[in-house]
Amino acid sequence: MVIFGLFSRQAQATPETDFWVWFQKNEATLFEFEKDQVRTFDSLAAAMRKVHPNLTFEFGPKENGRREFVISADGIKDAFPKVEALYAIAPEIPRWEFIKFRPRREPANISFREVSVRAEDVFVFVEPDRTKAGITVFLPEYSKQAHETFAGVAFLLLDRALGEYDVETRVGFIEVESWSTNRAKQYP
Repeated sequence: MVIFGLFSRQAQATPETDFWVWFQKNEATLFEFEKDQVRTFDSLAAAMRKVHPNLTFEFGPKENGRREFVISADGIKDAFPKVEALYAIAPEIPRWEFIKFRPRREPANISFREVSVRAEDVFVFVEPDRTKAGITVFLPEYSKQAHETFAGVAFLLLDRALGEYDVETRVGFIEVESWSTNRAKQYP
């Protein structure tokens, strides 16, 4: 295997090039991450933090001998340029498909911290917010005491439905409320 042959020894090392060198050295372990998921994810997260502290990742399942690797800003718009920079110099590795930002995907149930929400139990209301769309996400069993966790669930649901990039660039306000609010009862 060629380790990031794109860069000569004279080329200036950057956090992005260092990451891809690390990725290629650990490619076999990353591809089979299920064998030691905690240690592999910890190492990968540490390598990504060297590029930017908000970068994170997702793996797709193995399909036809390949796997997706999603480079995410974790919904933090300030980290978007680092996602772009890292993706722009991704090497060609036969078993991998590199994707920038969490892509749109089919609706799915979300578990985050101690909260689990079924996709079919979520109601979303969209209204204008100047040049963007404002979104209210109504979640069953929402509680103000656990607002941060429910907000995390709402963002994960929206990232999945719209894609991370569009949530951050095309959506204005995002509110999270309970199904039981009078506001939810107003909507058809």
